[in-house]
Amino acid sequence: MASPALPEISKPKIVDGPGGYVLEDVPHLTDYIPDLPTYPNPLQDNPAYSVVKQYFVHVDDSVPQKVVVHKDDPKGIHFRRAGARQKVYFHSDDVHACIVTCGGLCPGLNTVVREIVCGLHHMYGVKKVLGIDGGYKGFYAKNTELDLEGGYKGFYAKNTVYLNPKVVNDIHKRGGTILGTSRGGHDTSKIVDSIQDRGINQVYIIGGDGTQRGAALIFEEIRRRGLKVSVAGIPKTIDNDIPVIDKSFGFDTAVEEAQRAINAAHVESESFENCIGLVKLMGRYSGFIAMYATLASRDVDCCLIPESPFYLEGPGGLFEYIEKRLKEDEHMVIVIAEGAGQELLSQSIQSTTDASGNKLLQDVGLWISQSIKILLI
Repeated sequence: MASPALPEISKPKIVDGPGGYVLEDVPHLTDYIPDLPTYPNPLQDNPAYSVVKQYFVHVDDSVPQKVVVHKDDPKGIHFRRAGARQKVYFHSDDVHACIVTCGGLCPGLNTVVREIVCGLHHMYGVKKVLGIDGGYKGFYAKNTELDLEGGYKGFYAKNTVYLNPKVVNDIHKRGGTILGTSRGGHDTSKIVDSIQDRGINQVYIIGGDGTQRGAALIFEEIRRRGLKVSVAGIPKTIDNDIPVIDKSFGFDTAVEEAQRAINAAHVESESFENCIGLVKLMGRYSGFIAMYATLASRDVDCCLIPESPFYLEGPGGLFEYIEKRLKEDEHMVIVIAEGAGQELLSQSIQSTTDASGNKLLQDVGLWISQSIKILLI
């Protein structure tokens, strides 16, 4: 028997306006459920949050992609502004929410889980919040499979935990995620079957690129079935590589820990003649961690990031700068983001992906270390 076809991620929802205004909108329940009833936002009647009345986000509010523009430029691309609205599409008593964490670990995961639970409970009066144990496949995996593999499988398993403010009270003090996690594929149809069977109508998915691609597929299957279920993706990236937002969770901790490694490299390098301390940090396509840690430590002589291409040999090359620094100080510290210099590495190495579908980067730290050793020999 042929397996059901996977839903395809629909094209972005684009809204055009005057003056070159373009809104890259997000999908919404009203796109496929017409005449959906609305309810007053519970925050309006909550004495602890009554001040919020002044700050409800208007339905037409948007945020520009580019902050700096010229007077004759078109208005350009905008994104839907997040925030509390005066009207909501679920009555608090009817909400049955669930939270799942997927992919690699990141500082602050438990804090995000805690804030979702406490925000739903205290601000919106939502009492039914379910934690999916072990990621996507916890919705349909067998219990034994959950114990062995965790992560995505949390969506198919029967192992779940009901969350309330008391349960999550101090989880922000722990590392990792209390819900468990894993990488890899998942069965979208089985996940939505489980969501439908359990009566879940709000799904909060915390994860990175692969996880959010999965969240988009889950929403497409929900839309295909015409279910009144909201899917909210919370991006998980310590790289801080999300435009428009101020900062991604986990970034500050990553920078703080990176400074420890830089300090250790500096101590080591200045203790030996012509010694170079090389620190490779996370940053697939952006160098925020490397750059912020460099600026904070003040012990770094050279910082290499994906956004700024570099070359090794010739005038203005990295090798010329290394020789200059070693002549002046007899030691130096180099910080490099993992995604920097990928175009310089051997193109003959076949590109592969990890379990979440992300391209596996070549080890630029090992490569540049060996290149420098050859230079200095």
